[in-house]
Amino acid sequence: MKLKLMATAAAALFLLASPSYADDAAAKKWIDAEFQPSVLSKDDQMKEMQWFAKAAKPFKGMEINIVSEDIPTHEYESKVLAKAFSEITGIKINHQYMGEGDVVQAIQTQMQTNRTIYDAYINDSDLIGTHARLQAAVNLTDYMAGDGKDVTNPGIDLKDYMGTAFTTGPDGKLWQLPDQQFANLYWFRKDWFDRADLKEKFKAKYGYELGVPVNWSAYEDIAKFFTEDIKEIDGKKIYGHMDYGKRAPDLGWRMTDAWLSMAGEADPGLPNGRPVDEWGIRMEKGSCNPVGASVSRGGGANSPAAVYAVAKWDEWLRKYAPPGAADLDFYQSLPSLASGNVAQQIFWYSAFTASLVVPKSEGNNVVDDAGKPLWRMAPSPHGPYWKEGSQRGYQDVGSATLMKAVDPAHTKAAWLYLQFITSKTVDTKKSHVGLTFVRDSTVRHKSFTERAPNLGGLIEFYRSPDRVSWTPTGVNVPDYPKLAQLFWENIGDVNSGAFTAQQAMDRLADQMDTLMGRMEAADKANHTYHDCGPRLAEKKDPATMLSKDHAPWAKLDNEKPPGETIAYDELIKRWTTAQ
Repeated sequence: MKLKLMATAAAALFLLASPSYADDAAAKKWIDAEFQPSVLSKDDQMKEMQWFAKAAKPFKGMEINIVSEDIPTHEYESKVLAKAFSEITGIKINHQYMGEGDVVQAIQTQMQTNRTIYDAYINDSDLIGTHARLQAAVNLTDYMAGDGKDVTNPGIDLKDYMGTAFTTGPDGKLWQLPDQQFANLYWFRKDWFDRADLKEKFKAKYGYELGVPVNWSAYEDIAKFFTEDIKEIDGKKIYGHMDYGKRAPDLGWRMTDAWLSMAGEADPGLPNGRPVDEWGIRMEKGSCNPVGASVSRGGGANSPAAVYAVAKWDEWLRKYAPPGAADLDFYQSLPSLASGNVAQQIFWYSAFTASLVVPKSEGNNVVDDAGKPLWRMAPSPHGPYWKEGSQRGYQDVGSATLMKAVDPAHTKAAWLYLQFITSKTVDTKKSHVGLTFVRDSTVRHKSFTERAPNLGGLIEFYRSPDRVSWTPTGVNVPDYPKLAQLFWENIGDVNSGAFTAQQAMDRLADQMDTLMGRMEAADKANHTYHDCGPRLAEKKDPATMLSKDHAPWAKLDNEKPPGETIAYDELIKRWTTAQ
């Protein structure tokens, strides 16, 4: 009997020391304590985690470096999911997060030098045109079928990802795997918009209902109404608009994140206008070669619609935003809405929903005593040049990106981690933390049906067919890091008063063409962009390029048509009916 007990004890010790037992124990701990809720049952979660543990065995003890931008979703990945993955697989993950500009700089340096800085990146799909052309990144379509087949999760379910159309290159290959997704939407104080006295005053002055603005004319009327007519609510000075204007890289993203196409600068088409996209870059259908950004080359960067967009941004910032907004950068402007003195914001990133649903006790003045939001989000209004079937706004898709200049074993280990943080096992809980959705199954999970009333329209938006009209930068942009910096430098001169909007956009378009000309020379000399680099068109008289039928659009006689609004409840009804 004693020998039998000793044998049993020895067997137990062996099981405890066994990697599979240890992996299962770690997985069970995380599944029970952290990975709830999930679209998978606990049994299926365990099966998925067992696959990760088994696939990771050749890489145990390895240390992998990942970098992403600083938003709540990536902070959760860094602080929680990296630790969970390490415990379950034995691969140590150092997941850093930093400002978006620093991430772009790091990946640009790695592409240029072909030296490893990080083993993998979570960077915006805005670089899809860059990755597909430079091919310094790993083509995931071929990788999953070839060298990475043994480390590709059989349950990855690519069709469940909402943003793969945005991470697919002109070659039809998947270059990035969506990890988080958020849209720039319209934000407004529904409690103020619902007040009978304010509705009556607005209609008396403007002749139509106070509601969600459909066009920029209505947005401008509402901004003026709250700033100049209402002025105060509950003894507090209020404003009808919020934005930012500091000369910094994020001012460039303020413009490239589809502001020009929201005004109507681009051709119709989804996910991006063709042949002219939201940056004003022209690339003919069926081609992978951009031909220019200036109107003289058939582009739209300095077209009347683009100039109108920038002029309105500058005008509204000065007239209707709180004092000092023009001197704020994006991050400095974020706390403004929570202070409770802004009626609406035309360009608001839903990634920061989480900060606007915290309780009043944490300094949030846009929820009631029960924690219910006093605000709502809705589709951003469009400008007078906009056409039906065009991009409605921007959608950020931070995406897992593998780079060729990395040891193959490190690439495999990194790929496991990048799949893990969007796996069905963890994605639902991660989405509850960061509120940035990549999986359709997640956004339709019953836990989000229950939470939807507290999220101000976010769930309704992501369940609606409208979500496909908010898209990231597309494939017309041949080299995102090089071209993006031109925007903030030129737009900053509008904010400072050194240039008019027309002067700034003329200079921007010229600089974009000049830079793309250098890319063309490099591509012809050494196939830098794999023969998909720019091929600049000959310059023509800009007046002959403008048209009423296609971009670049001719100047409208009236850039302020009558204002149009829609009742928020009617909008929500449309979304839910279409689901």
